[in-house]
Amino acid sequence: MTTVLLFHHAQGQTRGFLAFADELREAGHTVSAPDLYDGKTFEDIDEGVANARQVGFGEIIRRGTEAAQDLPADIVYAGFSLGVMPAQSLAQTRPGARGALLFHGALPTSEFEGPWPDGVPLQIHMMDADPWAEEDRPAAEALIEEIEGGELFIYPGSGHLFADPGSGDYDEQAAGLLKERTLAFLQRVE
Repeated sequence: MTTVLLFHHAQGQTRGFLAFADELREAGHTVSAPDLYDGKTFEDIDEGVANARQVGFGEIIRRGTEAAQDLPADIVYAGFSLGVMPAQSLAQTRPGARGALLFHGALPTSEFEGPWPDGVPLQIHMMDADPWAEEDRPAAEALIEEIEGGELFIYPGSGHLFADPGSGDYDEQAAGLLKERTLAFLQRVE
């Protein structure tokens, strides 16, 4: 099975985020889900984003890179929202990535000093009317144009953290489809 380095969203390692990681483990994958917030969690996404700004986005990426150091290079990098930053950074800059799963966000490749690496598959998952992903959607569409075989899945709805079962944005139907597509992706890149 596949090794996945999964980064949490701005609210931290919430029960819902950890439940998602456990679901991947139950499917047979090895999942590392490091805490980029030193144990802090936030009930409200705005509070979590304020914390991330205080910590610094560069520091969040640095912590994610540090979390990858003891793991093999041939893994899948995945991130929920804020966690997309270290996941995408590692997929683009650490040689050997098996793939990347970007949930609820995406960034232009120019944010990470170079193009997307050849042969590294990508899946992006977003809701069509998510106000948080509004600025990320053009980057997601550009990534998919750039990457042969890249996939962008747009789900109906406006929830941001729709795959986190502990979030008020949770959408059972969309989350189920996201999980199904994620597991198929992980099986393909084994």
